[in-house]
Amino acid sequence: MSEQSTRGARTDTDAAPDPVAAFDLGPALEAVLMVVDEPATEAHLAKILQRPRRQIAEALRALAEEYTAQGRGFELRFVAGGWRFYTRAEYAPAVERFVLDGQQARLTQAALETLAVVAYRQPVSRSRVSAVRGVNCDGVMRTLLQRGLVEEAGTEPETGAILYVTTNYFLERMGLRGLDELPELAPFLPEAEAIEADTQEGVPSFDPDAPDTDDDHAPDPAHTGTRWP
Repeated sequence: MSEQSTRGARTDTDAAPDPVAAFDLGPALEAVLMVVDEPATEAHLAKILQRPRRQIAEALRALAEEYTAQGRGFELRFVAGGWRFYTRAEYAPAVERFVLDGQQARLTQAALETLAVVAYRQPVSRSRVSAVRGVNCDGVMRTLLQRGLVEEAGTEPETGAILYVTTNYFLERMGLRGLDELPELAPFLPEAEAIEADTQEGVPSFDPDAPDTDDDHAPDPAHTGTRWP
């Protein structure tokens, strides 16, 4: 074997092992399933965690049985071809009370800004909302969905991304009869073409670590005569 071949073989052998493959499977599955927005398929989990699909399936079933045996307040269910955590039906009254109580709390500044983008650019995808604000808005969008201020309205033909619009409850909270009564803030938001130029394959091109300098220059909804939640 030549010296060059020997060096190549040594490089392959000395390659650092994938740390994900060394994780305990049960806790790794729990960590991933805690952040999914839709049921995760066994094939996808097998790819992410570098394990055989059969091993993934067995571990998921074992976790589901373990949660049931322990009487946990949540369960791991196989729904629509994938696995996801759900609260148990018997605890629905407690969850409902918590959600309704949370709806009375004031929205954060981030939620208000995100809601404004949806209101003036609807129907709009999460990625485009994130492109306008310059930060990831997934968590804030989930809050707005839970509060009934926005809802899904089909998908974008080009990318398949879910589109969002404001709800009648939004109009009620704003004291508006229709979207045409929204104050004139739209000129301060970038046009759809500008957003598209900064978006590649549905992923906004922003630096999540960069300071949000535009907030200081954006109009304050509190000064426009509109009562935000």
